[in-house]
Amino acid sequence: MLLHFYKYQGTGNDFVIIDDRKQTFPISQELVAKLCDRRFGIGADGLMLLQNHPEYDFRMVYFNSDGNASSMCGNGGRCLVRFAHALGIFKETTTFEAVDGLHEASVKDNLVYLKMNDVRYVQREAGYDFLNTGSPHYVTFMEQVQAMTHEEVVKQGRAIRYNDYFGPKGGTNVNFVEFLPDNSLFVRTYERGVEDETYSCGTGVTACALAANFHQLKSPVQIRTKGGDLQVAFNQVGEQEFTDIYLIGPAEKVFEGMIEI
Repeated sequence: MLLHFYKYQGTGNDFVIIDDRKQTFPISQELVAKLCDRRFGIGADGLMLLQNHPEYDFRMVYFNSDGNASSMCGNGGRCLVRFAHALGIFKETTTFEAVDGLHEASVKDNLVYLKMNDVRYVQREAGYDFLNTGSPHYVTFMEQVQAMTHEEVVKQGRAIRYNDYFGPKGGTNVNFVEFLPDNSLFVRTYERGVEDETYSCGTGVTACALAANFHQLKSPVQIRTKGGDLQVAFNQVGEQEFTDIYLIGPAEKVFEGMIEI
């Protein structure tokens, strides 16, 4: 069977996208993992299906690169919105369903504005914050995050992701955050499911921006990642409650092709 695929990236977070409105994609953990493999497949941090929805513009179905169904992916959502826009599914604004519920989005001046779910609680601990922005995120503020080696990010991220507290609960994504002199953030993220550092993580930078609010950094927050720049805007309505959260940044088509499966 020949499969028509598209490759998109959002600040270096890259995805295989399938137009599955006819629901012909043969979903399996093995196939998804093979397609995402960077040596024996197309190569990506994850794979997404764009499917029809009876009430909204489309449905987003997301899988991590290990082939398992995943929680919400912010950069993936932005890429799928850009893909749906290219297909002509919507012109200016859209509403779609993802694993964590409904999302609104728009495309303006080559940027995708993705509305994230409200955050009602932030677990604040000594040395880190923990919150769910569609996916669970551990956020720790440090110095010299830019100078960390890839190996250091992976080693420290993996240790936290699998520790005695988070491991039994399914693990967590881990974000290392540095305050920069211009009041922006530099973020490095270890992603569960990818089990590696990614160039950017949408739900991760969203979590970092909200946590930075406790350090007097107000909305909108400018964020730098290895893959590019993002912005997170939000409204704080309570001590630990946030609404009107928007993840804002570019999403681009890299290429499309056919692959035998």
